[in-house]
Parts: sequence; structure tokens; C-alpha cells
Amino acid sequence: MLREVAVIIPAFNEEHALPLVLRDLPPVGKVIVANNNSSDGTARVALDGGAEVVHEPRRGYGSACLAGLGELERLIAAGDAAPRAVVFVDADYSDHPDQLPELVEPILAGRADFVLGSRILGEREPGAMPPQSLYGNRLACALMRLFFGIRYTDLGPFRAIGYSQLCRLEMSDTNFGWTVEMQIKAAKAKLRTLEVPVPYRRHIGV
Repeated sequence: MLREVAVIIPAFNEEHALPLVLRDLPPVGKVIVANNNSSDGTARVALDGGAEVVHEPRRGYGSACLAGLGELERLIAAGDAAPRAVVFVDADYSDHPDQLPELVEPILAGRADFVLGSRILGEREPGAMPPQSLYGNRLACALMRLFFGIRYTDLGPFRAIGYSQLCRLEMSDTNFGWTVEMQIKAAKAKLRTLEVPVPYRRHIGV
């Protein structure tokens, strides 16, 4: 079933961490690394690790994610089968890529459309989320609840969503508002959403 999953990894100067992410990913249908104008060997280690690479010169987390989606759309137009689910995971090895099956199983089983890996519900390594990160995360979730009536515990980057549902969201944010945009649009589109506890560790690099 994981052959029906595509993984998109936005990456900026992650030549040391990215090989660990690729090593821990279970075999899936496609892995796309969106190289966000890195000045190190990120693209090289991505190719060495068996991933496809798309280059996005515009800096920004959302820009990289959009570039990864654009490459996926290009491959589908060229004849590749469309995935049933798309997973986003960071390249800094703070997430646990081996937990991918837990995120996609509810989607592949038809029980959910959007699965968010919650670091707040999971176990966090000391220092993995500094105080300002925890505060900003709680504030954003509180504001989404206040203005949109939706309840999330986290804005975690490790997430899975049905490909057809993702296309309906028409994502556009080019920076770190990407995660909030997806969660708000998922709620407005009435996607069936689950939160899954995920562990989180200190990232590698700066």
C-alpha cells in the first residue's frame, strides 16, 4: 500500500541530516526533495539516497513544498500514477520518518483525509521545541479555534493528506504560514482530520 504514497521533503542546507531522513523512510512510491536554494550538498545527497530532486530558488518553506507538489504534478502529467496520499516531512531529522505508516494508514484505509502528526501529544526530546516555538504553536492553535472553530494541538510539519483532497485546497503560502493554511483550508473543506501523537527530537544543523 505504501507504493501509493508520495513523500515531499522541503530542504535547505540539510546535507548532514537528509541522508538519515531518507534512510529511515520506509519504501514508498516516490520521494521528492525540494532543494530550496541550498549552498551545500543537499541535492547531491538526495540523489544518492534515491530521491528525485526539484530545485526551488525562491527561499521559503511554502515555496519548497509548492515546488515539490509541482514536480509531482509534472510526473503525473508525464504518465506516472497519482498517489493516494502525500506525506510532508522535514529534512532536519527532527521527525521520525519510520512512523510514516501510522500517518498514512487512516487515509489508505478510508478513515481520514488529513492526518497531522502532533508533537504536543507525543514525546519531545528536551530542547526539541524551545519556549518561543511552544508559545507560538499554542497561540496559533488558539487563534484558529477562536476565529474558525477548529481544534488542533499542533502545527507539526510531519503530516499526510489524500492527494485529491490536497489538490482541492489550492495551497499558496510561500513561507511558514504553509502549515496553518493547510489546517484552516482542511477544516473549511470539511476534511476528515485526525491527530496522531509523534515523537520529536532536536534537529541536526542550524
